[in-house]
Amino acid sequence: MVENINLLLPYLVLFSHVVWVVLFFALIFRNSWGMILSVSLGKHAILLACLTALVAIIGSLFYSEIMGFEPCSLCWWQRVFLYPLAIIFWVALWKKAESAFLYALPFALASALLAAYQSYISLGGTSILPCTALGGACSKIYVMAFGYITIPMMSLTVSLYILLLAWADKIYGKNHPHS
Repeated sequence: MVENINLLLPYLVLFSHVVWVVLFFALIFRNSWGMILSVSLGKHAILLACLTALVAIIGSLFYSEIMGFEPCSLCWWQRVFLYPLAIIFWVALWKKAESAFLYALPFALASALLAAYQSYISLGGTSILPCTALGGACSKIYVMAFGYITIPMMSLTVSLYILLLAWADKIYGKNHPHS
């Protein structure tokens, strides 16, 4: 079962990349064909961001605790920035706070930068930072699918979803100030 999940996750990430591109263009073309999708995305942005952060937590714990992949220093720092997002968005849902993305944005940006850097390393770039883990290094590739999907790319995907949802939330807030 665990191996089946490990084989399925890259396909889910690939599918999520296609969805991300569609949502991105829906926000760009929000005044024409993307209107319904962008309004729905903005209206439910905090809930979707909370679910995205929870999926990231579950995914990272799956790889480290169940699959036994030793997280490197950059992976830990990405967790430092991604894990609080679930709490921020959960509290925002509970308190019906509209400013969650104001607090979440620095975390998502920091995580995205680290994940982009680590993705660059895992896809053949040269590391300028020393990075070690007990069982591996930042450049050790535990997952490689479709020529580009690695664990750092999965983290980057989560960060980009949070940033996309922040954009959708901002657009929705401008157009529906008291909804």
